[in-house]
Amino acid sequence: MNPMCGRCNLVVYPTEKVNCLDKYWHKGCFSCEVCKMTLNMKNYKGFEKRPYCNAHYPKTNFTAVADTPENLRLKQQSKIQSTVLYKEDFEKNKGRGFSVVTDTPEMQRLKKTQDQISNKTCFNSFLYVPVFVSAAYQVSAASQNFHYDPAPEPVRQAAAAPPPSAGKRYRAVYDYSAADEDEVSFVDGDVIVDVQQIDEGWMYGRVERTGQQGMLPANYVEAV
Repeated sequence: MNPMCGRCNLVVYPTEKVNCLDKYWHKGCFSCEVCKMTLNMKNYKGFEKRPYCNAHYPKTNFTAVADTPENLRLKQQSKIQSTVLYKEDFEKNKGRGFSVVTDTPEMQRLKKTQDQISNKTCFNSFLYVPVFVSAAYQVSAASQNFHYDPAPEPVRQAAAAPPPSAGKRYRAVYDYSAADEDEVSFVDGDVIVDVQQIDEGWMYGRVERTGQQGMLPANYVEAV
């Protein structure tokens, strides 16, 4: 027995059947709930088992919380507590062996983000220490009439970008604004070059128009 269409409730025959969101649809009935634009399996977005286009996909609204003195105090207290727990855990596990974790694409992405945060923290601490030591030696040298030439401050080396992957090119089909520091923003029509697949949902590449490179969602681009 042929199933019924999820929109018009008429019989759907095999030649015109679309199976998606746990329902069957006529190809013409599989359209956006708001603007009625005809969709396909590549550009639809499901919400509560109803199809939407990218422009009319329901956005989640969040309730704003006022920055009262009590909320600010709790926020600061939580931040301090998290820092203390992190330091205690770090000191406790320093020098111990760790279990081997599978090097999946998602773990690589998390490791990259953690390395960027650690490098920034270590670099800021490193800049502070030479200034303090340099000032101490200058005072000591001046008191003993020694000639002292302070050593130049170290320069942070820029992180090397991942190697290109055989020059794969993609074209953006939607606008995207970066939600994290390791992602890139682009607009519809931008060409993404040097693309490499990270996992089913994410890629790494460089926006040819702006020169920026980083992570990007795979369902926002198509192969050229």
